[in-house]
Amino acid sequence: MWKNESWTKLREGPKSKRCPECGSERLYKDGFRYLGGNSPIQRWLCRDCGYRFSEDSKNGCARTTKNLEIINTREGLSLERQVCELLTRESKNLDSTTETKTVAEESGKPNQTVNAQLVKGRLVEFEFWMQKQNYAPATIETNRKVLRILSDRKADLLNSESVKETIAQQKWSENRKRIAINAYSLFLKLNGKQWDKPKCHVNRKFPFIPGEQEIDALISGSGKKTATFLQLLKETAMRCGEAKRLEWINIDFEKNIVTLNLPEKNSEPRMWKVSPKLIGMLNAAPKESSKVFGESSLASAKTTFQKARKRLAAKLQNPRLLKISFHTFRHWKATYEYHRTKDPYYVKQFLGHKSLKNTEIYITIERTLFEPSSDDFTVKVTNNPEEIKSLLETGFEYVCQKDGLIFLRKRK
Repeated sequence: MWKNESWTKLREGPKSKRCPECGSERLYKDGFRYLGGNSPIQRWLCRDCGYRFSEDSKNGCARTTKNLEIINTREGLSLERQVCELLTRESKNLDSTTETKTVAEESGKPNQTVNAQLVKGRLVEFEFWMQKQNYAPATIETNRKVLRILSDRKADLLNSESVKETIAQQKWSENRKRIAINAYSLFLKLNGKQWDKPKCHVNRKFPFIPGEQEIDALISGSGKKTATFLQLLKETAMRCGEAKRLEWINIDFEKNIVTLNLPEKNSEPRMWKVSPKLIGMLNAAPKESSKVFGESSLASAKTTFQKARKRLAAKLQNPRLLKISFHTFRHWKATYEYHRTKDPYYVKQFLGHKSLKNTEIYITIERTLFEPSSDDFTVKVTNNPEEIKSLLETGFEYVCQKDGLIFLRKRK
C-alpha cells in the first residue's frame, strides 16, 4: 500500500508541467505504468497536440519533466497500447519481469475515478483523430459531447454491451439515439473494432412552417444583433452555423450580395441578392471582429433567441412562436420559394442541396399549405419599354421574346 502522502503527490503532479512537444499546459492524466518493483509512473496526454508521454518515478513521488520517456508521437497515436490490465484488459505482458497490477488494488481508490481519467484521455485522442480525418468541427463537437454523456451515465466505452444498455435506457428520440450510435461506431473504428449496432428507426417528420407574420414578429421583437441574424436566415435560408461564421468580406454592400463559400454538411456554395433592409441592418452592426456576428458561440446566440422567443410568445399570446427555431427559417424560406417559383431545381440550388431528394419534402408541404392555384394566365405582348415596366410592377412575369416582341404573363 502506498502512503496517503505519496498518493496525493502522485495524483496532483507537478504544478508547472508542460508538453515536451508543443509546450502546452493543457494536459490530461492518462493512467499509470507499473514496472516490476517500482512505484507507478504517471502518464500524460496533451489536449492540444495529442502527444503522449510519461515521467520517471522514484520512491512514489513524481519528478520534474526531465528524463521524459516518450510513449507515442502525434503521428503514432493509437489506442492499441500495452498498458496495465485495468486500462486495456486485453493486452499482453510487456516483459517477463513486468508486474501488472490494477490501480484499485494498489491505491485502494475506486475504479470509477481512474476510469473517468482514462475515458477523458481517450476522448481527447478521439477528438484529435477526427481532426486528422478532416471531420467538420460541428461533427467533432457533437460526437465528443454524446460520448461524454454516455460515459457520465455509467456506460463503459470499452464495452459495447454496456454502451448498448445505456443507450436503451435513455428517453431519447430515435434521431438522438442514431447520433449516439454513429458516434460510438466511429469511436470503435479508431480502435479497429466493430459492434452489433442496436436497431434505430428514424421516422422523417414534416417540419413546422410558421406564417410570415410570425417570422416578422420574432425579428421585430428581438434585439438588434439577434434581429439581424434572423433577417439573414429569413432571406438566405442559411443554416445557423453558416450564418454564425459569416465574415464581413463575404458581403458586397454596393451590390447587396451575400456569399457563402464555406457551407456546412458538404453543401454547395451559394450567393444571394438580399434586400436593402438587411444591408442596412448589417451596416449598423458593430464591426469589432472579422466575423459579422462576433466571436461568441452559437450556443450563446441560441440562448438569447430562446429568451426573446419566450417573452414574445407570452406577450403576443401566440404559443406557436415557441416552435420556431433557427432551422425553421430555412424550412419556411424553402417552402415559400417553391410556392413562388414552382421550380424544385431552383429551390435545390437556393438551399445548396446535393440531391433533389432532399428538396422534395418542400413540394409536399407547399401543396398542403396552399390551395392549388389556377393554371389560367393573362398574357400581354408589347415592345414598349414603359409598358413593359408597368406590367412587371403589377405582377406580370417575363416569358420570352420573339420578333422584337416581349411576352409576359400573370396567373389569374
